[in-house]
Amino acid sequence: MRGVAIAIILGLLFFTLSLFAFSIQHATLIGLVAFLVTLWTNEAMPLGAVSILPILLFPIFGILDTSAVTANYSKSIIFLFLGGFMLAIAIEKIGLHKYFSAKLLSFFPKTVRGIIYALAITSALLSSILSNTTITLMLMPVALFLSENVKLKVRFLLATAYGASIGGILTPIGTAPNLILLGFLEDHQMPMLAFGEWMIVMLPVVGIMLLIMPYILSLGIQNECVEDVSHDVPELTSEQIRLYLIIGILAAVLVANTFMKQAFGMALDEKLVLLGFGLLMFVPKVGFLDWEDTRTMPYEIIFLFGAGFSIAAAFSSTGLAADIATKLAFISTLPLFWMVVSVALFVTFSTEVTSNTALTSIAIPIFYEFARNMPENDGMMLLMVATVAASYAFMLPIATPPNAIVMSSRVISIKEMAKVGLKLNFIGVVVLSLVAYFIWGFLI
Repeated sequence: MRGVAIAIILGLLFFTLSLFAFSIQHATLIGLVAFLVTLWTNEAMPLGAVSILPILLFPIFGILDTSAVTANYSKSIIFLFLGGFMLAIAIEKIGLHKYFSAKLLSFFPKTVRGIIYALAITSALLSSILSNTTITLMLMPVALFLSENVKLKVRFLLATAYGASIGGILTPIGTAPNLILLGFLEDHQMPMLAFGEWMIVMLPVVGIMLLIMPYILSLGIQNECVEDVSHDVPELTSEQIRLYLIIGILAAVLVANTFMKQAFGMALDEKLVLLGFGLLMFVPKVGFLDWEDTRTMPYEIIFLFGAGFSIAAAFSSTGLAADIATKLAFISTLPLFWMVVSVALFVTFSTEVTSNTALTSIAIPIFYEFARNMPENDGMMLLMVATVAASYAFMLPIATPPNAIVMSSRVISIKEMAKVGLKLNFIGVVVLSLVAYFIWGFLI
């Protein structure tokens, strides 16, 4: 009860302070978000229960009506996660994760730090060409079962999620915020970077973060025993070979789909692809699951996404996003470097409480108002910083899909993620700001 009381007090505090700058409705929304974030962080109530609260609270306080809130809990992207979770359960059930983990480790040093770097780099590179959501779903069973040591499990899972977020920015197709920016630039007839140019620009940020992040995650656990981590690559059984082939076909479909979209402007819906392959796991003689196996499905994460979408919808429909844009007008008067730092800080910490996709959709139009009055290269830099910062939020599961996915393992507590993620948030802001100011100016 103490944790709930703290959440109520903080919610009231944020509401009261917000009244000095915002309308009553906007202050109420800010107070409710503070209340929800506190409950998610201090774990005073179960994650799933807190995530359902917007359905009750937003209509009561006049933020959104019930129909508008509940619609966010059935968005199509949620079914991508359902399909991915089904595949993950199948991988665990027949033990294919043991083969994947041993194969992965065979390329890196057999130490705690080596394993963390292996997971982070693998996740990052794959996420640069495929959805970071998809890659996290596929690698989570590997990270989860590399060791029975809970401390190591937590760091391995975080390395997978953070690696996916870091690597997702390397290409224009790696993560949704990148595509939102490119679509916005096209709509406003602004110059766009080619695929290769984008990679050259983003490579310094990704490279530096992949050096720092695994090192940070390995601190304090480098002396943990890794003897229970198997390094011998086992022989595959016939069942495992069948699932291996199915996953290989899925990967091929996703890669081909990506290039079809780039080359021809048409592609399959990834959400339907993942859900289809997930349901394939129940087909007799082909799949491996019974319905009883879905009892381990992390439904609380589905509710968490619904809460995130609801918050984003509330920010837009109440006009709070536009109001915030007006309040941020002072940023345009700052020197360029501090403008970049301010934008990176604002977006990084704002996206902790809502979907990075939703926040990018809100933030890009906000900062475009500043960019249009700046030299073309500086304006482009500002928009790209806002886009990348939306993917570099590491504290809360609601911030990015990879964070939410590894939280579904039920091994990581929100408090642990927030503690490590806070450091990485600031590191990400510093790295992004320095690279943008000192390197992007010559590349864009």
